[in-house]
Amino acid sequence: MSKKDNTGKVKERTRPPIVVVMGHVDHGKTKLLDYIRKTNIAGREAGGITQSIGAYEITHEVTHSTDAQGAPPARKITFIDTPGHEAFSKMRERGAQVADLAILVVAADEGVKPQTKDALKYILKEKITFIVAINKIDKPNANIEKIKQELGKAGVLLEGFGGNISWHAISAKTGEGVSDLLDLILLAADLEKATYNPDAPASGIILTSHSDPRRGPAAGVIVTNGRLQKGQFVSTESTKGKVKILEDFKGDPAEFLEPSAPAMILGFESLPEVGEKFSTGVDQSKKSSVPATQPQTIESKELLKEIIPEEKESLKVLLKANETGSLDALLHIIQKITQQTKITVINKGVGNLHESDVKLAAAVGAVIIGFRVKADKTALSMAKMQKINIMTSPVIYELEKNLEEYILKNISQEIRTIEILAIFGEPKGKKQVVGGRVVQGSVKNLETFEIINSADGDKVIGEGKINNLQSQKKDVSQAETDQEVGLLVESETQIKVGNKLVFNN
Repeated sequence: MSKKDNTGKVKERTRPPIVVVMGHVDHGKTKLLDYIRKTNIAGREAGGITQSIGAYEITHEVTHSTDAQGAPPARKITFIDTPGHEAFSKMRERGAQVADLAILVVAADEGVKPQTKDALKYILKEKITFIVAINKIDKPNANIEKIKQELGKAGVLLEGFGGNISWHAISAKTGEGVSDLLDLILLAADLEKATYNPDAPASGIILTSHSDPRRGPAAGVIVTNGRLQKGQFVSTESTKGKVKILEDFKGDPAEFLEPSAPAMILGFESLPEVGEKFSTGVDQSKKSSVPATQPQTIESKELLKEIIPEEKESLKVLLKANETGSLDALLHIIQKITQQTKITVINKGVGNLHESDVKLAAAVGAVIIGFRVKADKTALSMAKMQKINIMTSPVIYELEKNLEEYILKNISQEIRTIEILAIFGEPKGKKQVVGGRVVQGSVKNLETFEIINSADGDKVIGEGKINNLQSQKKDVSQAETDQEVGLLVESETQIKVGNKLVFNN
């Protein structure tokens, strides 16, 4: 039992700080953790980038104070490593939500980049105290003063540079400044005073979830209150279960874990959703559980509403990933590509590719996209027989590139065209007034075009730009299929009746 104060209330205990490491891709977040943990996680990461949220606990001997025996006290710190690639925006947000403190890593040779600003947005949104680590000071082109200026322009005013944001210059490669950075984290943690109630039901956040082929649904969590014990009933909004197996962040069995500790829970009835809160004792689940043997999927019509309106269907895809966080990242890529190409996601799921996935893809003519998953022999054999394209990669940006190349090669895009029906007056320099009909697609004012001579085998004879677009003698910003238009155009090529103006997608 916990000690109580003289009012009879349980005394809150101080817990180790939970620190999220954020920043742009390849700015050295994982290398920093590598040095701290004295391991080589980065060397094992595909493509050199972190592909899923991981949590790690370290013990640091504080150099700025001593214990009763005059030795530096050893204190624990829990780190959450978040991916820097833009596809993992949701995962970074979820990482920030559980953290007490944040380290914003900025490379001294590159400066503030898009994901630096993205990470900063979440840090500010969650009102997390943060420290800036200016990394890669070992690089010959490192420029710390320039980085300070760029951070200032992004709204981050560092100590000694007009603000109060703590910072430290480090090299994750050589280790220079890292120990001092850890001291700085613990000083900031002392001011934050993160505490927990040891007698409260255990609770925390789901960081990762995946289906273990041998052991069933597995969830990586951070404990934030109470004491998590093996055998306890545990639930989230989406699922519930019993803690049958409890492991620490190293994968070692544990009977119990206290707050700030990363843990792996096995025993959920189905995969919990990344970012959900879990708790013990009370059933907070609101959905009926999906059997653990079945992959998590969603009906195509429901998913279609998430991705793109139904009438815009062009390329059908089936998505599989190793865990729910990775699946979110894959969906982000699809959403990005749908801005240029019409895509329908017919199904999504967690786990490796099997015969059932290929059968579903074959039934509707879909491409299978797998992130950090493998296809079994039966699935590969059937895909070859059914001529189903399977794209898999452990690197998210490779999948994005491969899908874009596939679309460019295999998916016919709508060619937006105006057929010229009339010429009004003689050209005045480069300017010409012409009339025509939109044959296909929609055309916007101020767009550029190529001039096609249909009488000469659709040969491109020039290019130009719309300076003014009219319909029924009124200025318009856009004209649609079958609409007749008048155009003031600018081109060095004289346009004639019968020519076509073709607009790039």
